[in-house]
Amino acid sequence: MTSTPSRPKNAGAGQPANAAPALWQQLEAVAQALHGILGGQSSKSVLAQVPQRLRPGVQALLFQVLRNLGRAQALQKQLVSRAPAPKVSALLNTALALAWDEAHAPYPPFTLVNQAVEVAKRGTARAQSGFINGCLRRFLRERDELVAVTDGDPVAVWNHPAWWIARLKKDHPEDWQLILAANNAQPPMTLRVNAQKCTQAQYQSALAAMNLESLPVAEHGLQLLQAAPVQELPHFAEGWASVQDAAAQAAAPLLLQGLKQPQGRALRVLDACAAPGGKTAHLLERGEPGSLQVTALEIDPERARRIGETLSRLDLQAQVLVADAGKPEAWFESQCGGQQFDAILLDAPCTASGIVRRQPDVRWLRRESDVAQLAQIQSQLLDKLWPLLKPGGRMVYCTCSIFKAEGDAQMKAFLARNTTATSLPAPGHLIPGKAAKDGSVADNRLGDHDGFFYALLEKSR
Repeated sequence: MTSTPSRPKNAGAGQPANAAPALWQQLEAVAQALHGILGGQSSKSVLAQVPQRLRPGVQALLFQVLRNLGRAQALQKQLVSRAPAPKVSALLNTALALAWDEAHAPYPPFTLVNQAVEVAKRGTARAQSGFINGCLRRFLRERDELVAVTDGDPVAVWNHPAWWIARLKKDHPEDWQLILAANNAQPPMTLRVNAQKCTQAQYQSALAAMNLESLPVAEHGLQLLQAAPVQELPHFAEGWASVQDAAAQAAAPLLLQGLKQPQGRALRVLDACAAPGGKTAHLLERGEPGSLQVTALEIDPERARRIGETLSRLDLQAQVLVADAGKPEAWFESQCGGQQFDAILLDAPCTASGIVRRQPDVRWLRRESDVAQLAQIQSQLLDKLWPLLKPGGRMVYCTCSIFKAEGDAQMKAFLARNTTATSLPAPGHLIPGKAAKDGSVADNRLGDHDGFFYALLEKSR
């Protein structure tokens, strides 16, 4: 979770070493991070390069910039006749994104402009500091008029690429505006209570004892009214709770409900593409000890290590394999004995278009061609994993995407080519945000949550 950075007592230079970082230092780091993202790096990657003492404030500012980048780019086009050098553009966009809407600016606009000019004077853009100063001073003088002009640009209004907006209009003609608005809001912090350690009500009471208010969501979830560091959560290190969005918490119950326990053995469950292990852990938390034998696959060794860390904290055990779910010939016989699974969870790689509010860089990193490429990977994974499911077994296919090509359309195509697959009731597309009070958004059943897609398939005997 992010928070608005605390304002330094002195936003300028010359602060003692133990003082809060100067604003110009934070803006410099934000502009550098934005330059990296527009060059194809993820926010996680660029933030890892920021000094630890600056990182919390820089992340909060960077995420606000990314949520207003479309507006900033439109304003910049009004201010300059020719696109400036990328690093200069990143600095201008940083200041414009933070200052254009005074009501939601983290600092007064004139302070942001002054400190952005300070960045230019102190850094590699010294030669362009006059140009930057002129652009931003003009912005302050003509802000209302410039903003009014950009109000006619959908990319500026919704802060998403034009192709993304067009796809949402087609996929969700009634809800596309709700989705875009939700994407530009800060998400809640939601916990999943470990049912093997305590109940939802008990953990809610433990939170309340620490003055942390929460609302019950999903089956074992609690949504915090105010985010808190995990280190401050009661018994977090002992595995009483995990951070997991309410939509993601739907996977394990959907897969396990209705499955009969085999006589004399544990249910064999495959969690494909399992990192960082949240859904793997939730599967194990829901079952009686020894009732589930879970195999968790992850192609990336570092991410597979994170699965082990997750399970260790929660006192849970699973077979963690560093393997490609799309190449079962390399692991199914040798590591799993060739025994078909009773249940398979396929949380497939996707555009992450449903979790933009948590990862605001995604909308600017994705290209329209990525949708079809990822849909092809999802199709291949479905076809490769389906034969590993025993007759009578069930598969949950899910993605953290709200694009129909990665959800509803993907399932229709799979069912058309597989006569052994039957579709069972499932949530389908969940759009991000809160359920409408008037019930008009009927698919939001889990409180305030991310965008997701869920399908439940049963294999004929």
